[in-house]
Amino acid sequence: MALASTARAAAAVAATAIHQQCGGATAAHTQQRRARCRAAAASVAAACAPVKAVGPRRGARSTTGTAPVVAGMWRQLQGCDDWQGLLDPAAAAHPVLRAEVARYGELVHACYKAFDLDPASRRHLSCKYGRGRLLEEVGMAGAGYEITRYVYAASDVAVPTMEPSTSGRGRWIGYVAVSTDEMTRRLGRRDVLVSFRGTVTPAEWVANLMSSLEPARLDPCDPRPDVKVESGFLSLYTSVDTTCRFGGAGSCREQLLREVSRLVGSRAKDRPAAGEDVSVTLAGHSMGSALALLFAYDLAELGLNRGAPVTVFSFGGPRVGNAAFKARCDELGVKALRVANVHDPITKLPGIFLNEATAGVQALRPWRASCYTHVGVELPLDFFRMGDLASVHDLGTYVALLKSGDKAGAAWRGDCGVLAKVVEFVGRQRAGALPWQDAALQMGGLVQTLGLI
Repeated sequence: MALASTARAAAAVAATAIHQQCGGATAAHTQQRRARCRAAAASVAAACAPVKAVGPRRGARSTTGTAPVVAGMWRQLQGCDDWQGLLDPAAAAHPVLRAEVARYGELVHACYKAFDLDPASRRHLSCKYGRGRLLEEVGMAGAGYEITRYVYAASDVAVPTMEPSTSGRGRWIGYVAVSTDEMTRRLGRRDVLVSFRGTVTPAEWVANLMSSLEPARLDPCDPRPDVKVESGFLSLYTSVDTTCRFGGAGSCREQLLREVSRLVGSRAKDRPAAGEDVSVTLAGHSMGSALALLFAYDLAELGLNRGAPVTVFSFGGPRVGNAAFKARCDELGVKALRVANVHDPITKLPGIFLNEATAGVQALRPWRASCYTHVGVELPLDFFRMGDLASVHDLGTYVALLKSGDKAGAAWRGDCGVLAKVVEFVGRQRAGALPWQDAALQMGGLVQTLGLI
């Protein structure tokens, strides 16, 4: 398909550009980069020695009171040992972990609050506010982060109902931030954060529905053709913005690699004097969690995290790649905590039939390389309301449930498949009752579930 070849070409161009900025695609550079990756892996492994920190008793609510605990166990909270002992099967999670995950969820929710959906606005489909006041404007003045860059993502996906002039135009997708000195003391390290919103625009919806796997090929020195990811997500990540509106020059990938490697590099230089550790945290909802995982893999594959642990906090995230992609993420030390509502259809897509659960079926062995596989550890939630089906994927509901300390929401829970949910949802639709995005979300899940795309 022309679309797939375009995405591959965009990925190759972006990878080459980034690689040239990092020193060129020479054999010597390859050896140096791989040595850095090995050193980074050794550093992360050494840092993951068990930390015997006593957490607060269950039910503790004070963020200030848990500050010393967060600083003392931050590597565990970032998943150095895959959150062992922090994920209680009988509850949502350890209270400190739950509070930290909810905090990152709120920082992602800020993207939705700040996104301009007014067609009459000159900032339509961009951020309403400047970097210096975004968090304050959305009610998070005390979040403890300074935003350093906005991030834009474009897609070369053609949408029949979209005007040609809007094709390839970058849309505001989130931001890069770094923790303040006060928050750094609370966290026990300097935290470089990237926050991604979920799907909003028509091109993004179409990209979500593209379930074909494509080789990522993000490292020109080591392309790894067996490592495959969903073509739509790859397109959003690597396609170049042709308009450069609001400073969104280059692809989403180029913007992120430049800014995060700059921040991590500057902190690495200051680290001996400052005596502080650095972490890279990538948080996203829905499509945003897919972009977060792609970037985590890319950053670690290129060794640009400089040994800093890379952690993804995914909220209602879909599968992103195949088993080889998961294996490479694990090998690179990328950690991912997937907060997933068991009734959320998006967390079961793509790969409704070919996935990690069916990979071992003998009859499906020829398609093993095409089986989608989740990356990381799951933190399951359980909420479902027949009168409000869109809530199964709503980020605000995810965060509220994490804050409540309850694994299951006050909801009817039963055996209800995707098809039944969509039929009920569509039957209850009335003009203006819910945004069209919610209807598209449910119908998109149905389309993929039935294997139509």
